[in-house]
Amino acid sequence: MNTRTFTAKPVGTVHADNESFLIEIAGPFRPALQGLDGFSHLVVLWWGDRVDTPECRSETVCQKPYTRGPETIGIFATRSPARPNPIALSVVPVIDIDSASGIVRVAYIDADDGTPVLDIKPYLPATERVRDVNMPAWSSHWPQWYEDNQGFDWAAEFTFEE
Repeated sequence: MNTRTFTAKPVGTVHADNESFLIEIAGPFRPALQGLDGFSHLVVLWWGDRVDTPECRSETVCQKPYTRGPETIGIFATRSPARPNPIALSVVPVIDIDSASGIVRVAYIDADDGTPVLDIKPYLPATERVRDVNMPAWSSHWPQWYEDNQGFDWAAEFTFEE
């Protein structure tokens, strides 16, 4: 097994409250926002710093995280934040990008306030969207498109309480 280590340097921070979501890009990385205007969605990679513990990093199996799922499931078959490396990915709808201030306002992101952002990429349908997708039977009733999430009762799909 490869035992190399890596260093990740946050490029920004998520700011979230009940009314707004934004990503503040650190000063040295603000020039990297050039050319993002016009993209309706971004892919945001962020660090799950609140689950960056030896216990969470050693989890490889979950006990029934999904209501209709199997009794046990491997971490790689979930979107659980507890993983060997707490790297998370969110596709977010862009509201506005202010390159000068480094503020990227988004409609929603499933990261907590203060979460470190590792990278931002434009969402590209030619590389991110897949037409023919298979899902396990226990999740086949989930919405197939991002836009269809509105109104779907995601809370009923998980066995954990918030």
